[in-house]
Amino acid sequence: MRKLCTAFLITGLLTGCAGREPLRSNASISVVEGDTVLPPPNRADLTAADRPALIGPLDTIQIDVFNIPDLNREMQVDASGRIAMPLAGTIDARGKTAGELAQLIETALKQRYVRNPEVTVNIKSSVSQVVTIDGQVVEPGLYPVTNQMTLMRVIASAKGLSEFARQDDVVILRTVGERRMAGLYNVEAIRRGTYDDPPVYANDVIVVGDSPQRRLFRDFVSLSPILAAPLIAIVQ
Repeated sequence: MRKLCTAFLITGLLTGCAGREPLRSNASISVVEGDTVLPPPNRADLTAADRPALIGPLDTIQIDVFNIPDLNREMQVDASGRIAMPLAGTIDARGKTAGELAQLIETALKQRYVRNPEVTVNIKSSVSQVVTIDGQVVEPGLYPVTNQMTLMRVIASAKGLSEFARQDDVVILRTVGERRMAGLYNVEAIRRGTYDDPPVYANDVIVVGDSPQRRLFRDFVSLSPILAAPLIAIVQ
């Protein structure tokens, strides 16, 4: 009987135990019956929106300050979109053009008594293949997607779960074709080997802990706080 109840929970569409009403999809989310694998994205889904003139997280830039060679440097924008350099301090570079960032650096240098600074910024390489992780991890942010990237490896890249993170509340959001899809996972179940560590792809968004994305699944996991298998759904 317990196995039967678990099967009902996973599909999210069959009748629960002890005379409970059937669980049904709603206007916000439609659980994919019998599917426990979040489909991989198509080739077009892996291509981020083109941003040739804008600086983003993990891009590599070259900064040159005329007549102050000690300030010239190549650096990588951090995962939160910021850079840090001597005298100028920490500056938010995310979404800025090279010219806009140069102006911000010039302003920061003037505030540190650098007379008439002339700054040039060039984008040397732009990173588009990244995954976003947010919520109850030590270092939320954007991380490069490497070969064989998985959910557990992304969490490790973010320095692990925070102290009071809810390990049963991990959602992967992904666009597959024109559909927005979501998978609900349990980190502890993956660690126990209950099911496989799912692959992660560029442009995925991972949310750890209680969140609006996780609460979409509320009606489907009300019978059990721990998933016996991932729950896959289409987000309306």
